[in-house]
Amino acid sequence: MFDHGASPPPPARNPVCELKRPEVRAPVPAVLLLLCASLLSWTAPSLASGFLDPSIDLPLSPLPAGLHSLMPVPVENPLTTAKIELGRKLFFDQSLSRDGTISCASCHRPDKAFTDGRALPVGVGGRRGRRNAPSLVNAGYGKAMFWDGRADTLEAQALHPLSDPLEMGNTLEAVLARVHEDRFYRKLSNAAFGTALMRSQQIAQALASFQRTLVAGNSPYDRYLLQRDDAALSDAARRGLTLFRGKARCAHCHEGPLFTDQKFHNTGVSWGKVPFDFGRFEHTGKDEDKGRFKTPSLRQLTDTAPYMHDGSVQTLEEVIEFYDRGGTANGNLDPSIKSLSLLRQEKADLLAFLRMLSTMER
Repeated sequence: MFDHGASPPPPARNPVCELKRPEVRAPVPAVLLLLCASLLSWTAPSLASGFLDPSIDLPLSPLPAGLHSLMPVPVENPLTTAKIELGRKLFFDQSLSRDGTISCASCHRPDKAFTDGRALPVGVGGRRGRRNAPSLVNAGYGKAMFWDGRADTLEAQALHPLSDPLEMGNTLEAVLARVHEDRFYRKLSNAAFGTALMRSQQIAQALASFQRTLVAGNSPYDRYLLQRDDAALSDAARRGLTLFRGKARCAHCHEGPLFTDQKFHNTGVSWGKVPFDFGRFEHTGKDEDKGRFKTPSLRQLTDTAPYMHDGSVQTLEEVIEFYDRGGTANGNLDPSIKSLSLLRQEKADLLAFLRMLSTMER
């Protein structure tokens, strides 16, 4: 899941916004203010830089256009500024890994829409992960985590990378010892949970809270659809939208505000490869789930290459070609995957539309 080496600093210009408001209760309403600038100027915390004071008054802006007005937030883990700041420090902290080289941000980089730009991530000791690092953008709306959906919530997902030998390779006991000995963590923990010595469950809650703030919208498509800005999409992109909803069959799986049905499908990407990745079958044990993987969101698509669960497709042009030929035939192939026979111009139009699903303002 994570990249080997130093965690990159946030980019100079970043389209992804962060959600921020103290003591927010579930669900999060559309009027909730969003912190858009914090990743732009903020440096990942270290022992030298300390921590961000949760009371700092930071620039706020409205919810990006195109996102659903309600974000599901567990009643037992309401969003607070203190938890978000603690989760932010945890997210960028390499010292939580076994060898001190890997953080969550090593693999989920802000400048790559919280992916890492690799086909397969590299964890501690240079170990290769099995699957492409998925984007965390708008993960707060997710109904299942990981490509195989083995975690139902961000809280359930958060601790896996810390102890996975292919990722951060640590133990929860060692992670707790690390944060307990750090005075900055003790202060942040006390602000977030009323105790200086947080438990593993509270680490998960803080990380999940921070990840819920990673939202992106207001793409050219959103402005065209919601604000009736005809200039937001070119003629080619509008034709691509028609194809997306029709002949190209994209909307069969990539639907709704997030451009994902949040279900699991077999497109044949895994078929014929060694070793074979069984996908969701590894979690459910159901034969029909062999080769099925979660439908990824298409938001910030231009920032998240390479594509597919194994990172085997390098460009959007190649993605279109894969689906145009009907995926890879197998006994579990999803019935929505069929040969499309798209013309050259139709492929170009579809590509033009797909590029309009990313926030262009940097």
